[in-house]
This record gives sequence, C-alpha cells and structure tokens, in this order.
Amino acid sequence: MQKEIVIDINPYQTRVVLIEDGSPSEIYIERRGRERLVGNIYKGKVQNVLPGMQAAFVDIGLERNAFLYAGDIVLDKGDFQFGGHEGDQKLDEAPNIKDIVKPGQDIMVQIIKEPVGTKGARVTTHVTLPGRSLVLMPTVNYIGVSRRIDDEEERARLKAAIEGVKPSGMGLIVRTAAEGKTQEEFASDVAFLTRLWERIQQKGKMLSAPRLIHAEEPLMFRTLRDLFTPEIDRLVINDREFFERIQVVAGIISPNLQDRVTLHEGLPDLFDTYKLESAIDKALSRKVWLKNGGHIIIDQTEALTTIDVNTGKYIGNDSLQETITETNCEAAREIARQLRLRDISGIIIIDFIDMDEIADKERVLDTLRGEMKKDRTKSNVLGITQLGLVEMTRKKTRQCISNTLRSPCPYCGGDGRVLSRETMVLKVRKKLIRAFAQNDSASYLVRLSPSVAELIEENSEEDAPLLPKAPGRTIYVQPVPGMHIEEFTIAPITSQEELRHIHGAAKAY
Repeated sequence: MQKEIVIDINPYQTRVVLIEDGSPSEIYIERRGRERLVGNIYKGKVQNVLPGMQAAFVDIGLERNAFLYAGDIVLDKGDFQFGGHEGDQKLDEAPNIKDIVKPGQDIMVQIIKEPVGTKGARVTTHVTLPGRSLVLMPTVNYIGVSRRIDDEEERARLKAAIEGVKPSGMGLIVRTAAEGKTQEEFASDVAFLTRLWERIQQKGKMLSAPRLIHAEEPLMFRTLRDLFTPEIDRLVINDREFFERIQVVAGIISPNLQDRVTLHEGLPDLFDTYKLESAIDKALSRKVWLKNGGHIIIDQTEALTTIDVNTGKYIGNDSLQETITETNCEAAREIARQLRLRDISGIIIIDFIDMDEIADKERVLDTLRGEMKKDRTKSNVLGITQLGLVEMTRKKTRQCISNTLRSPCPYCGGDGRVLSRETMVLKVRKKLIRAFAQNDSASYLVRLSPSVAELIEENSEEDAPLLPKAPGRTIYVQPVPGMHIEEFTIAPITSQEELRHIHGAAKAY
C-alpha cells in the first residue's frame, strides 16, 4: 500500500493528511491558539466532590472544570496523595470518591478527552508519556505490547527486551513503531521518558495550582512521532524551517527516513496542489458515494452516529444477494476509512442492506473488522443485532473533523431544518389577530423574508386571504432582503410620515 503524509503549514494553522493508495484516510488540523489538549498534564485543585456521581470536578485553569471519575484515579505514592491512602496500582473497584479526594486538594492530572460542547475535559491521574517506540506509565507497574503487532514471536521478543529496561515500579507499553527494534534502542527511549517524568514532578512541586505542567507536542512533531514510520513512502511539507527540523528529528529517531522528506517551497497552499481540499469537503458531506455506484449516509449526533448503506446506482450482475453483499463489503471498506477520516467516535450503528445468508453477514463483518485494524484509535465491532444492525464503538479523545471546521447553524440551532413558508405565514396571521385585539391602529407594517412575502402575494385571493381582514384595518407587507425565513416583525403605523416612508416598498392588503 502506497502511503504519503502531506503537511501544510501557514501562520494560522497546521494541517496534516495521511494518504493511502491515493485517498486521504486521516486528517488532523491544529489552529493557532486552539492547540490539542489531550496529553497535557496539569497541577489542578479539586473544586467539588460528588459521591453520587463517584466523581470530582478539578480546576485546571481552563474555561470549565475538568471531570475526574473515581475509576480514573491511581493511588499515588508520591507527593500527590489521595486522602492519606498510598499504593501504586490502579483501582479495580473504585472506592467512594469522598475517601480519595477532598475539596481544595492539589492533584496532578492528565487530559484524556478534550472539552466538547458544554462538557469540560475528562482527566485521569494515570499519567502516560508517549515516546517514539514506547509509552511510559509512571504510576502503574505493567508491561504491554501494541495489539497491532500480531506476530507472537515478535511480541514475546519485545516483551523480553522491555523487561530488561523497565524502571522499577513503572509501566511500559510497546508501540507499533517498536517492531524490530533492539533493547539498546528501548533503553535510550526509556532514559528520555524517565528524565521527562522527573522534570514534570519537579515542576509540579514548584508551581501553584491550577497550572499547566507539561504540554503535549505540537501537531507536526506528533506526526513525526506517531505517523512517520518505515511504512510511509514520502512526507511532503511546504515550510523550510520545519523541513529542516524534521530532518534533524528524523536523523535521531530513524535516519533511513530522512531521504523520504520532500520540501515544496513557494506553494501558498499545499492541499490545493494535491487536490485535498475536495477531500475535506467530502469529509463533511452527509452522502458519500462508493466506487461501485452505491452510497452511504452518515448522520452524527453528540453521542451516536448512524450510517445507512444503499445500493444507489449499482445494479450488480445476475444474483441479487451477491449484488447486496458486494455493496455491503464496499460500504464496509469506505465506512472504516470515513471513521478515520472524520475521526468519528462513540457509539456507531450501521444499517447494511439486509442479507439472508449467515455466510454473507460474516463476510461483511470480516471486511469491516479487517479494515478497522488499520485504525490507530481503539475500536470494537460488536456484531449484528436482532434488528440486523451492526454495532461498534470507537474511542473518543477529541472533537471530530466536522466540529473543528464547522459550528452550529445560528439560524436553525443545529437542527438542519427551518420552518416552511406556509408555517411562517400562519405565525404572522396569528400575531396579527392578537395585534388587532390589543391595538386600535388602522394600519400595520409587517416586515419579513422575501420568500414569505412572495407566498402571501401569490395566494392572497379576495375571497380567501392568507392574512386576516378586519373592517378599517390595512396591512402593509414589506419584504426585507437578507432577513431569515423564521424572522418577522409587526408594528402599528402611527403617522402619515411612516406611511409615506414605506410607500413603494410595501404592498397593502
């Protein structure tokens, strides 16, 4: 599989796209002043302890207090002790939160989920420090190997190598990039991460809460650490300063990758050159067409994403069941790519086209599971429900790409729909009737959207007027360019001067 990384840097934002076989599969955007928070470590101050929720709210210096669940607390043997308890293992069953933390207490926490909407960040005391090939866990005694390394001999070799360099009382997780590396290379990574942890602890002792102690690396350097592996054929960037930095970093972590870095200077927008802007637009589209002519519909809510599969233009060959199965398999591959591209997380429900044969259902599930193995974010395909829907979950750590690039519609409030013209005319009619009852004025000015004014004009017959009629009352309707379809105003006309002012701009009824 051909893999490329394209990094576009300008003064306002950094954008990174991972391209697989010519199609973008992952997009990351970091804007100036809105850097990623996941991975940041803070010295916070406990504000509220809620035993009923088994949680506490911690002031870490952000707009909203962070949420700390009892199960995300590791009993620390260091300076940040919890309620006088000591230990170095994560709780299997969290005791009552009021016995662990107290209001006003200083506590070191790390963000594991960014603030979303009205919710603050979710934090843990279980600190993790990622390196190139290893992740250091200073608060637990544990060894783990990435699930994406599936060769059992290599897993055993890596575990044995790690046991020889693991710091006492700490834990290590072997990352996918560690495959094939030696114990000496691991020792260098461990030495760097342990020094970093010592500096974090020292800084935590010196600073007062709430305060940021350690910030996660910027997007470009996270890209080098997490994405720029020997599987990548080329990395393209448009900024000379960062190109030189990448060369230095690559020379340290993987010298054989230096020749794969390409500089394209003088291009105002690298994404335009690689035709990636249209890919981002497609990442925001509700309908996504499949290569065979079928399509999927993606609808997102805060807690749930639903995906509907349709045959669309695909007519298949002779067998209906084979046509359905082929469409579902193609959709499964595209769905896995879209989940990564949009960074969709949480609960995901997929409504594939109904299949009769169990073997066909298993074929589609195997296709989906196989494609999801490419995903670096933890996911779980649970299977098919009694209603024929596929359930799956994907770990949530940050806002999806649509939330980064879009904001809720200020007119419909994010519903995606507005009131019809007919509904708005009825609203105007009701408000006019109330105005007639409350005011003695002979004339009224209605200002509203041009499209609603057009409907009133087209359908106001003498024997069946849309607007109410009353003896001695005149209604003037004035279309206002740019006014939202759901907005209108009704006001009595109190002088001849006002009538002259609207003459020619409003129609009388």
